[in-house]
Amino acid sequence: MPRSDAYSQGVQYPVLGDAPDIEIATQGIVNGVVPLTVMRFKDANARAAALSGTTKPVPGMITYLIAEDRWEGYQGDKTWLLLSDGPWQPLSMATGYSAHAGSPGWRKKAGGGIELRGLIRRSNSGNLNDTSDLIVFANIPASVSPAATRAFVVPSKRVTVSGSTRYTARVEITSDGALKYNVEAGGGVGTTADPAWFGLDGIQFSPAGD
Repeated sequence: MPRSDAYSQGVQYPVLGDAPDIEIATQGIVNGVVPLTVMRFKDANARAAALSGTTKPVPGMITYLIAEDRWEGYQGDKTWLLLSDGPWQPLSMATGYSAHAGSPGWRKKAGGGIELRGLIRRSNSGNLNDTSDLIVFANIPASVSPAATRAFVVPSKRVTVSGSTRYTARVEITSDGALKYNVEAGGGVGTTADPAWFGLDGIQFSPAGD
């Protein structure tokens, strides 16, 4: 009867008294070791197809998804936990808004959550909207949006009509993936040489179901 490894990992190996069958002997070793390695799959669909039935995932498994460029670990609640920050994805910018700096985008964070980055300005380097309205400047996929609207105070740089400078703005993220902003009245002035902008760096939130 096969014995288990000395590290209590359940990897079995044959003993001298076992019937001589090289295929069965090596198969037990290979199938015992592979689930303990970092398993590589083309994408999440390939992983789902491979890890099913008798080879279904068990808590503690770690996989790397090539297309998604991320490591994930399988948990006791039967979900995959992100173990590495995902790659940055660009925001879908609304008409009239563009990047000021920092490659505006979003990504999934290790352990859960979504992170945003980048600076935003008007495409024509004009004034930011300083009415009381919340203006959509970009969108993210609904699949990574929060369950309810989240609001954040963010950095900004713009000149008021009186000539002083303001350094904050408000950004909201809705459950359908819309990113909106507003600034104080009289605080949206910018010029071509020094356009008004607001930033997304530091914004982190949990998507619905996270």
